[in-house]
Amino acid sequence: MDIRLFITGGTFDKEYDEIRGRLYFSDTHLPQMLEMGRCRLDLRIRTLMMIDSLDMTEGDREVIAGNCRDVEEERIVITHGTDTMVDTARVLASTVEDKSIVLTGAMIPIAFGSSDGLFNLGGALTAVQVLPPGVYITMNGRVFPWDRVRKNRDTGVFESLPNPEEEER
Repeated sequence: MDIRLFITGGTFDKEYDEIRGRLYFSDTHLPQMLEMGRCRLDLRIRTLMMIDSLDMTEGDREVIAGNCRDVEEERIVITHGTDTMVDTARVLASTVEDKSIVLTGAMIPIAFGSSDGLFNLGGALTAVQVLPPGVYITMNGRVFPWDRVRKNRDTGVFESLPNPEEEER
């Protein structure tokens, strides 16, 4: 089972500039993370962009969607910044059919050593192997349908939203 892994940036891949006191992008940490996790999956990895998701445009989201549509793999994991992950998932859900797509991210850069990124990446790679076609977000050991999740900015945790059909009952 081949899996496509698209890299878009986000906190996963940020570095800290000690001189200027800011976070920035240099290169992806995903190959090292996969090696650290002893990953044995057949992955095809491609960096699409290295940006903060707050800087992501609708054009960037269309680049991600277009790449998802164009690849032959039916199982796709996307590393993405957490702030606008649901926005990108919305675009994917409306424009990509018949593929299982899992977006994941990190709240703390992997370069900091105490990141949740390695755990989230492992969760996403596992989830994409068993999920039916659709778009999902995997964070902190949980899998969410894209349209029933939000990032709680007060707690820094992704949480479920109620299913609208269940609310009507």
